[in-house]
Amino acid sequence: MSARAGSLRGPRPAGVEGRRAGRAVRRSAADYLPPLVVFGLALIAFEWLLGAMGIRSFLLPRPSQIAAALQDNWSSGRFALAPAAVSLLQEAFLGLGIGTLVGTAVAFATARWPTARGMLLTVAVGVGAIPIIAFAPLLNNWFGLLNPLSKALMAAVLVFFPVMANVTRGLVQVDPAALELMRSYAVSEGTILRKVRIPNALPFFFTAMKVATTLSLIGAIVAEYFGGSTSSLGRRIVESASALKYEVTWAAIAIAAVTGIVMYLVVVAVERAVIPWAAALRGDS
Repeated sequence: MSARAGSLRGPRPAGVEGRRAGRAVRRSAADYLPPLVVFGLALIAFEWLLGAMGIRSFLLPRPSQIAAALQDNWSSGRFALAPAAVSLLQEAFLGLGIGTLVGTAVAFATARWPTARGMLLTVAVGVGAIPIIAFAPLLNNWFGLLNPLSKALMAAVLVFFPVMANVTRGLVQVDPAALELMRSYAVSEGTILRKVRIPNALPFFFTAMKVATTLSLIGAIVAEYFGGSTSSLGRRIVESASALKYEVTWAAIAIAAVTGIVMYLVVVAVERAVIPWAAALRGDS
């Protein structure tokens, strides 16, 4: 009888998990479908409105003109956009990695040593308050105008502060009852860090990464405005605008925007895979 009961209970978890996964997929589709429909309707309305008002393309090109420019200049021609997008991604990812590593390291140092907290947080706030425009000429001078590292470091400067601030908050703002419980077992600070502080900091870290992915693209593009390889997306924007090819300019801007959205969604997917309990607490899954 018990064996039969066990065989009857066995398939239930798989079925429950399957239904739960199906509900999650349907919920995700329901969440993303309305914005996509609204976006499509907005493009159609924008296309009709610009045509009806007779607005010239050099002032504001229609979505169909931007799409045609994207197709015509995707992989070849003077304003080839695909190689420029690849160059931008390389710089943005390098800057994202540098800024995330440095910001996380500073966050761990400030959370571990109160003496370092006062010094490092002051420096971090000062770095975050410096206008980004002021960094670009300095980095180009230090590392070379054509060196992708100068653009990546610009992105790293923007990424550093949100990562450092959020991870520090996650490591420090731990439930006092959890710390008291762990210390009642006489565990080491390293164990508390692994078992309590880092899990508590993970939602803060992924929140910072959602912001940092878009900031890394902004930093790389702004750095390219001040000079760099002619195959970079920032230079494509500057050169196409100077040549009055504004539909190409908007196509390059659209590529940057779509890239930022994709990077954001990748971070969201990784977050749901690594810490599904955080998404469940927010009601996202």
